Amino acid sequence: MDYRIKSNDGYTEKIGELVSMLEHTREVTLEEIAGLKKTDLDALPHPSSNTIGALLLHIASIEFVHQVVSFEKRDLSEQEYDDWKLALELGDEAREKIHDQPLDYYIEQLNQVRVNTLATLAAKNDQWLLEEDKWDHGVPYNHYYLWFHVMEDEINHRGQIRAIKRLLNQSA
Repeated sequence: MDYRIKSNDGYTEKIGELVSMLEHTREVTLEEIAGLKKTDLDALPHPSSNTIGALLLHIASIEFVHQVVSFEKRDLSEQEYDDWKLALELGDEAREKIHDQPLDYYIEQLNQVRVNTLATLAAKNDQWLLEEDKWDHGVPYNHYYLWFHVMEDEINHRGQIRAIKRLLNQSA
């Protein structure tokens, strides 16, 4: 693993640095989940918590939403929302329905979304990162912030995954 933030080839300077951070974040996540079994991915340490599998799908869903918002300048379509609803919102229904998948399934979901992110970022420039818009309630944001949030969300949920793994190891 490389512990340097540097501009990745094939991208403008700042976008290349962003890609470096996104990829490092993902590499650490993949190391953290390596070797997990279905029982680990489906373990529910508390009735109101989330499983590791659900958290992994949530990470992919957040990246997908940010692709739509930043790359396409729109909200999710009804179909997209239906496809990602469980992973986006988590909660009781997700606890009931997101389970019984092998680790490869979750990694594939993460990879499919990331492929689109990297390809689309390669076509963007550093000025695009600074382009601003406003949320419906008037608060401004830029694309740089949106992609920072993708990393922030993944790192946060990776912490939850680590906590769940510790609880699983204590009960083993």
